[in-house]
Amino acid sequence: MTHPDTRKGERPVPDSNRRRWLQASTGALALAWAGEALSQAASAAAEEALAPPMPPLGSVLRVPPIALLGGGDFDPVQSRGHFLLVYWWSSTCPFCALQSPSMETFWRQHRSRGLQMLALSIDRKPELASAYLAQKGYTFPSAWASPVWRRDFPKPKGLPVTVLCGRDGRVLLAEKGQMFAEDIEAMAQLMV
Repeated sequence: MTHPDTRKGERPVPDSNRRRWLQASTGALALAWAGEALSQAASAAAEEALAPPMPPLGSVLRVPPIALLGGGDFDPVQSRGHFLLVYWWSSTCPFCALQSPSMETFWRQHRSRGLQMLALSIDRKPELASAYLAQKGYTFPSAWASPVWRRDFPKPKGLPVTVLCGRDGRVLLAEKGQMFAEDIEAMAQLMV
C-alpha cells in the first residue's frame, strides 16, 4: 500500500502535521532528559567551580569527625601521631575506579604500620557508595561526605583527590586526578 501523498515512482511526501508533531515530541523529550542531566551536572559543576585548591604542602589538614559507612566513626583524635591518607572518590568516577584497587592494596599493606585512612565518597547517596564498596570488596575506611558535611571540609578541585598527611598532621602529598599504582606505592617512601 502506498502513502496517500505518494505519486507512483516517487518517495513518500511526509505529512507536515505529523512531522511537526514528531519534531515537537522528540524535542520536548530530549529537552526533558537533557534538563534533568544538566541540572545534576550543573550543581556538581557549580560545586566543583567553587571548590578550593589542593591543600599546600606543609599545611595542616583538619578533618572533622564523620560516620563511617561500615559502622563506627572517624575521630580525628585517633589519627594524631599517625600518617593519614585522605582519598576523595565517587562510584561513578572512571579514574577513581582505576585508582581504588591500588588504594585498597596500599591500605592493606600499611595499616599494620599505623596508617590511618579516610576515603570520602561524594556520591549523591550513601547507599550508592556502600553498594559500590561491597561489590568491589574494598575494606578501606570510607564515609559518605554529604553536601552538608562538605561545607566544613570541602573537597578540593578534581577527582579523585589524594592527600597524605604526616604524623604531625601536615600535608606531605596532595594529588588531584588519577594516580598510578607505582605513584601510590611511592607514598610509602614519605612514611618514615
